[in-house]
Amino acid sequence: MLLLRWPILIHDDELLISMLAAFLKFVETHQLVQVGKPVLLAVSGGVDSVVMTHLFYEAGFSFGIAHANFQLRGEESERDARFVEDLARKYKVPFFIQAFETADYAKQHGCSIQVAARELRYTWLEEIRRQQGFIAIATAHHRNDQAETMLINFCRGTGIAGLHGIRYRQQHVIRPMLFATRQEIESYARSHELAFVTDSSNLEDHYLRNALRHRILPALQEIFPGLVNTLSENAERFGEVEMLYQEALERHRRRLLHAKGEEWWIPVQALLLSKPLRTLVFELFKPFGFGEPQIPDIIQLLKTQPGKQIFSTTHRVIRDRKWLIIAPLQASQISFQLIENPGIHKVVVPGLKLEIKQLPIEKAVCSDQPYIACLDADEVHFPLMLRRWKQGDYFYPLGLGKKKKLSRFFVDQKLSLLEKERVWVVEDADHKIIWVVGLRIDDRCRITDKTRSVLRLEARMEQPFEKH
Repeated sequence: MLLLRWPILIHDDELLISMLAAFLKFVETHQLVQVGKPVLLAVSGGVDSVVMTHLFYEAGFSFGIAHANFQLRGEESERDARFVEDLARKYKVPFFIQAFETADYAKQHGCSIQVAARELRYTWLEEIRRQQGFIAIATAHHRNDQAETMLINFCRGTGIAGLHGIRYRQQHVIRPMLFATRQEIESYARSHELAFVTDSSNLEDHYLRNALRHRILPALQEIFPGLVNTLSENAERFGEVEMLYQEALERHRRRLLHAKGEEWWIPVQALLLSKPLRTLVFELFKPFGFGEPQIPDIIQLLKTQPGKQIFSTTHRVIRDRKWLIIAPLQASQISFQLIENPGIHKVVVPGLKLEIKQLPIEKAVCSDQPYIACLDADEVHFPLMLRRWKQGDYFYPLGLGKKKKLSRFFVDQKLSLLEKERVWVVEDADHKIIWVVGLRIDDRCRITDKTRSVLRLEARMEQPFEKH
């Protein structure tokens, strides 16, 4: 990857030439644009996309402009739309705009506003690309975005795929600005007096990426001044490492996975002798719905007697005498659902839908209804497991102040045998039951005057428990 830096205070013509040369070199190196083939630019009106548009124009590339209006910021959203339309008129290029009911989409699909906006945007852009004959969609992600993505992935926990951050090409989406930092882009815009708009939501720190951008990354840069460029260069190397990793992994898949109808059979002894065992088990079983917390259990299954099994939300692994058999589940066999992080906003299991939200304490709307649980988010550790209860389970019922087995708790609640069979619990990463769904939360996770953030869980059950 070309690494080209230029000073902030520089003559206009020099800055144009330096930035443009770096842009053209990056595009050529990664074969992102073909001469004469139009590219659809995703333009928000912010400084990043405005500079990208200017560089496409100066380079003589053919392009059109598309703007997604998510209607989340009132008049500010309308201002942005008008600005981008004027920008397209200035460059005399095709312009496409679409207004979205983003909040309604997020509610209907049980996802965050950020996820909703991303899904709506990319789906619409791809439709325009196909219909209008654009060769690619260009977004204005830059090196700071790359650094933020890598740090978020690393802190949340990731494998090699998460460490390469944002790719410069993903199918028909290209990121031709990954050669430049935010500082360089803003300097270019000032030098050439490029007008742009500012999204006020980018200034709010309650979004994870904004908090990282405004507080964490600047603090790290004081210690490591070249951090953004270093992380970007690392991303390039990790991307190449992943290519080798996937080639090796494919050889293991061909050696160990044997298809038999809808089932996959894995020879126990061959897998046990494979190294690195934990990584292989994770990669082999991940496509079947098994997550990181279950890897030790699957490895233990290799060493146990035949007949035992482990469930994911879609499959089960059965220990046969010489084989591990991966088989799809019928709906009635699903016994748990993994909730890996607070970004998952809805899960569905037989007879139950669970909605999850994490909110600041001042925005949380709680209730004493048994099907709503409001918990101190700092006392809950992800990943969570929504699972059926089992004998031996215990928790600390709210208000009781001491441990109680669920079997005894159900007697106190006068649950029938059929009601007991329908009970689900939410367990956190410390194997602590934080909620007996529809009945009682755990006292250790209750809201207190020290609570800063609330994890709100709401259950919708096909057959609610009867009041006794």
